[in-house]
Amino acid sequence: MSIEKRTTKTVVAAVFAALSCVATMVIQIPTPTGGYVHMGDCIVLLCGLLLGPIYGGLAAGIGSAMADLLTGYISYVPGTFVIKALVAITAYLVYDGLEKVMAKRWLARAIISGILAELLMVFGYFLYKWVLLGSGLAAGVDTILSNVGQGAFGAVAAVVLFIAFYKNPYLRRLLEMYR
Repeated sequence: MSIEKRTTKTVVAAVFAALSCVATMVIQIPTPTGGYVHMGDCIVLLCGLLLGPIYGGLAAGIGSAMADLLTGYISYVPGTFVIKALVAITAYLVYDGLEKVMAKRWLARAIISGILAELLMVFGYFLYKWVLLGSGLAAGVDTILSNVGQGAFGAVAAVVLFIAFYKNPYLRRLLEMYR
């Protein structure tokens, strides 16, 4: 990869990290378990789908962790960094991996990758709250329902925006150039 392309990809990843942070912070709908529903997961999935596993994973992890830091969820910062990076990486790997068996079905691949990546997010936060934060099994289970809602919201929004990227010739060229 040329230095110019690497620099451009780094700048685009930084923009997506900022978008992830802002999308998480701007509209926060509180959930009964102490978390909140937001648009950040939409951007996290797009990070993976549009930027690939390395740049997309870093953008998703950094942007989401910054949102937790800035909104006072400090104990979640390390977990969010890892979980959201893995969500973006999973979205990319599933989407890319399905290309061999579903080459012309890009929309189905995007939907499947979004669902599987968000299931990883639900499981990741369940484990994080239960084991790493030491809140107990019941507290971990309490996160599942709100995170399923958060993941579903993020996956649907990401697929809608991915369609816009895929159908627009200029944006599609960006998609192909930066992956």
